[in-house]
Amino acid sequence: MQRLYDFIRRHPTSVDSFWAVTLFGFSMLWAAQVPTGTWPLIAAIAVITLLCVVVALRRRAPEKMLALTIVLGIVQLVIDVEVNPADWAMLVITYTIAASDGPRWISRVALFCGLSAATLAQLRWPAEKDGTIVPAIFFAVVLTLPFALAWVLGDSMRTRRAYFAELEERAARLEKEREAQSKVAVAAERARIARELHDVVAHNVSVMVVQADGAAYVLDASPAQAKQALETISMTGRQALAEMRRLLGVLRTGEQRESGEYVPQPDVEQIEDLVEQVRSTGLTVDFKVEGTARPLPSGVELTAYRIVQEALTNARKHGGPDVGASVRLVYFDDGLGLLVEDDGRGAAHELYEDGGADGRGHGLIGMRERVGMVGGTLDAGPRSGGGFRISALLPLKPAH
Repeated sequence: MQRLYDFIRRHPTSVDSFWAVTLFGFSMLWAAQVPTGTWPLIAAIAVITLLCVVVALRRRAPEKMLALTIVLGIVQLVIDVEVNPADWAMLVITYTIAASDGPRWISRVALFCGLSAATLAQLRWPAEKDGTIVPAIFFAVVLTLPFALAWVLGDSMRTRRAYFAELEERAARLEKEREAQSKVAVAAERARIARELHDVVAHNVSVMVVQADGAAYVLDASPAQAKQALETISMTGRQALAEMRRLLGVLRTGEQRESGEYVPQPDVEQIEDLVEQVRSTGLTVDFKVEGTARPLPSGVELTAYRIVQEALTNARKHGGPDVGASVRLVYFDDGLGLLVEDDGRGAAHELYEDGGADGRGHGLIGMRERVGMVGGTLDAGPRSGGGFRISALLPLKPAH
């Protein structure tokens, strides 16, 4: 049965042609019963044939078939071809025009012609030959109802088709919007993961490299200092592994768990530990906190920690020998201020202005992205007197 339905949908003209041939057969049976000489037989057969053609081609050229039907109706009235089975084509074309997607005025023309057909037929061929008007009105009303119902049914099909088309368009649009949102979310998540990995790897690996170089330098002259450097490397490596496990845990489970394997995200309180770790690498850091400390949003705390971490890492990498740094945390009523400065030679201009080349300079880009996510401001660049300066203001409430 499904194959039959599929064939009907794929070959509408073939189906209409079948019904046209059937209608032509019934019309010929009707014509054979009409007494000879009642009306021109050849003209009647021509009208019947063309009405059947209207049925066969109604979906291929509905407007043209409507015009042909109107002409054939007028010809019937003129040459006195009475109502016959082929006139079902008028009902069919009325439904087709109402259901088609053509101009609305054509549908109204089809409705007007359909409603007029029964009245004109009663005037031309009255049901009662005695001239009584009541039966003529009755038959005119009865024969008009099928045309009205055909037009209403076709118009309902047209409205329903338009409604389903709108639903499909809306569903397709929502699907595209959902895909676009998914791509944006994936891109944002990738950027976040890239920032976290950069902060973890750049800082901890740079500390390990500095300590390893120092240990190799004093290995023979001062084994105790070499041992202390190796211990710092071990501690830094464990910290890096813990943070890497935290990131991987978030990727796998979508949540952060405090256990022996996963650690919580860094916060403002751990900045002091970070400074002590950097001091152990030989970098002199002056750390001060101003204002009254209070709980901060987790996003602000993580952003503050990562800014200090990246700034000290850059000072150690680009500041040159004998560089010193200072870190200031200032608690305001509506935000947290950060000021990290060093007195070294500073980073190359392209690293903080143009985003760097060959993969460098992403630390400052990540800082700006982090600060922008919490609605803060960041200023980074050379400071007067030499060195580099990073200043950030993080609001306690997210920006709207």
